[in-house]
Amino acid sequence: MKTAPIIVSIVLVVLVAIAIVFEGDTTGSKQTVKIGALMPTTGSLQVFGEASINGLRLAIDEVNAAGGVLGGDVELVFGDTQTNPQAGVDAAKRLVSIERVAGLVGALSSGVTIPIASSVSSVEKVPQISNASTSPVITGLADNDFLFRTVPHDALQGVILANVMKQQGIDKVSVIYINNDYGQGLAEALEQSFSGTITGMVAYEEKQASYRGELLKAKKGGADTLVLIGYPGDGIPILRQSLEGGIFDRFVFTDGMKAQEVVDSVGGDLLDGTFGTAPGADPDSETAKRFREMYEAKFGELPPQPFIDSSYDAGILLTLAIHKAGSTDGVAVRDALREVAGPPGAQFGPGQFAEAKAALDRGEDIDYQGAAGSQDFDANGDVPGTYSHWAIQGGKIVEVELIRP
Repeated sequence: MKTAPIIVSIVLVVLVAIAIVFEGDTTGSKQTVKIGALMPTTGSLQVFGEASINGLRLAIDEVNAAGGVLGGDVELVFGDTQTNPQAGVDAAKRLVSIERVAGLVGALSSGVTIPIASSVSSVEKVPQISNASTSPVITGLADNDFLFRTVPHDALQGVILANVMKQQGIDKVSVIYINNDYGQGLAEALEQSFSGTITGMVAYEEKQASYRGELLKAKKGGADTLVLIGYPGDGIPILRQSLEGGIFDRFVFTDGMKAQEVVDSVGGDLLDGTFGTAPGADPDSETAKRFREMYEAKFGELPPQPFIDSSYDAGILLTLAIHKAGSTDGVAVRDALREVAGPPGAQFGPGQFAEAKAALDRGEDIDYQGAAGSQDFDANGDVPGTYSHWAIQGGKIVEVELIRP
């Protein structure tokens, strides 16, 4: 008789089927959880993308050292947005549809983040946290509550920049800005807040061979100071062409130009005294100090540019929310984000993922205190924040003052 072999075969088939079911389960079995990183490793924001990746890696390494989430490690899967809307959407679709990521960190540029949120994350119900997109447009975006950010928006930065310019005795400027949601939003916020005279508001397109036409147009009103709202990839040639052509030699910057590479490429002696504003944490806070120590232990000196600490925060918050939800289901993770980010609850910050995870396991509430500052998401997914008044002195970027709105 062949009954016994048949029974054994049936049992083996059942066991294999059970193994497959548990391997694919997203609610409690051991698994690798994938997080998508939408960062520009090419394009005009490359320098910020590479630095943000380090901040995110620091977070995920800490998570995995604490046992990961849902019983398994967290894996970062990268997509190069190229600081280009279509490239960003294509990268996001691949991460969501093929890699099956549980959440997205990025993009950096508002002009890339917004189309990703509108056509990918909100549609596929995948939580997205941008560590750098500051356009005020994002606040009211129809994103089904799947888009969050760990930096404050530019409606506030425009007011702060206007105040700093007034304090520095600047009362007449021209503005040149990148023609996307970030540039337009910040330029408009500055225009509404500046008490002096703005003689020109000139938009520029990315990746031009020459910006002389835009610079000459900005100069027509007679201002001797140029406010440049842009990114290093285009900002560096704009500065060089302005200086070489004797058009402007005094500049004011915003967060998109806060990179040492800008100073080194153009020349510290030529930019000495230039100042700007950017979102920035209190460097003397315990959370900022702890993050800086962690970063420098792993990667060396912490660069002066923004969005590294906010990238770290995005990674920690996303993984805490997955652990809180006990699942990679997008709606459950989205709903858990505010629960782990704000009060009530015991406070945990950088370097304390293991302790925060243990508190969640005990059924306790937690309130994450960010490396970049408060990460208490409001109804729009926005956070409050502080700002840095920074300057270029002796060829280096230095912090002048922390500004609390």
